[in-house]
Amino acid sequence: MYLNAEDILPPRLLREVQEYVQGREVYIPKGADQRAGWGQQNGAKQRIRLRNQEIRRRYAAGEHVHSLMEAYYLGYDSIRKIVRKGNGKNTSE
Repeated sequence: MYLNAEDILPPRLLREVQEYVQGREVYIPKGADQRAGWGQQNGAKQRIRLRNQEIRRRYAAGEHVHSLMEAYYLGYDSIRKIVRKGNGKNTSE
């Protein structure tokens, strides 16, 4: 959406921006506190968290890593990493 800087910026700030921009169009990104984190808007992060919890639950119930690899289309190292996170070795999830 195009906005005229004269309509939204205080005059002092407008003059400061004009020193750098000189009439060209500028994209101003949202501030870091306004951005959604990876996977938050489309639900991917939540789906992966739930998938990983299910993998840990199935592993704890005795399912073998190779069976989990086939069920979730993940490699050996990925499954082992997910399982280790559930053992308290890395609790970032």
